[in-house]
Amino acid sequence: MKALVFHGPGNKSWDDVPEPTILEPTDVIVKMDATTICGTDLHILKGDVPAVEPGRILGHEGVGTITEIGPAVTTLAVGDQVILSCISACGKCDFCKHGVHSHCLGSEGASGIGWIFGHLIDGTQAEYVRVPYAETSVYKLPPGVTPEQGVVLSDILPTGHEIGIRYGQVEPGDVVAVVGAGPVGLATIATAGLYGPSRVIAIDIDPNRVEQAKAFGASDGVVSSEADWKEQVLAMTDGLGVDVAIEAVGIPQTFRMCLDIVRPAGHVANVGVHGAPVEFPIQDLWISNITVSTGLVNTDTLGVLLKLVAQRRIDPDLFVSHRFALDDILEAYDVFGRAAETKALKVVLRA
Repeated sequence: MKALVFHGPGNKSWDDVPEPTILEPTDVIVKMDATTICGTDLHILKGDVPAVEPGRILGHEGVGTITEIGPAVTTLAVGDQVILSCISACGKCDFCKHGVHSHCLGSEGASGIGWIFGHLIDGTQAEYVRVPYAETSVYKLPPGVTPEQGVVLSDILPTGHEIGIRYGQVEPGDVVAVVGAGPVGLATIATAGLYGPSRVIAIDIDPNRVEQAKAFGASDGVVSSEADWKEQVLAMTDGLGVDVAIEAVGIPQTFRMCLDIVRPAGHVANVGVHGAPVEFPIQDLWISNITVSTGLVNTDTLGVLLKLVAQRRIDPDLFVSHRFALDDILEAYDVFGRAAETKALKVVLRA
């Protein structure tokens, strides 16, 4: 089969590789129908995720059709079309029982790490993929939800919702600022409205993305390259700062921006994937009563979000800016990697 293979920082190729086989009784094999590229894949290619070894097939999102099932699989069947969660959950360990699937203690990949696709085992940017713990790690695609829409539910919608909105403890009437209006930031904005904030402010260095964010539910936008960006944000509050500041980029500057605009007793929710240390000025903030959260998505709300998508309460089609054939994945990487020029959000690859 063909697959997108990582060969070390800055080096990837569309290679011929062996097709996957059933290794454990709880596995299924899925023929990919649609997949996508994530900002985390770009972090891997930059060398920010050293656990990814050369030879690894990248990708952790997608929808596919089951072609083979392991002997222990009873609730899935050949022919089922399923959403692959970006987090694999054994469903039996203590973390899984508490909904913390991101730290699943199962033996796949590495115990304590639920994100294994395209990280510790071969991923979804391929014609076929082996899916471990299938019964607790995939969701059947319901009628009326397309594979393209399902791809958005694999990662970015649950990530924005869980790590941004829920960890940020957004409440009715809150003023929420989302720093970074890329796909995950937009997913955060799109799910913020479920909790009744009074304002959702999109902040990005790219004026185009700030404007795009309004279609996803942002009430206001601020271009962070403007000298008075902070003053603009504070003017939308009572002058004391936002209730919830959400970091959705993954660089020290944007984390600092969140600290600069959050009010006393507010929340900073870090969603971005960081590849370098950030400064945390505890000497100034110890007295501020702020709560800072970090996290890897658990996808424990994927099922709820799937119902909202099916009922058109959330529109995943807004996220898809470019479409490619799976064989054109190298071109898709180029377009996605130059998002500021190409105005790319999510690129969907169809088999």
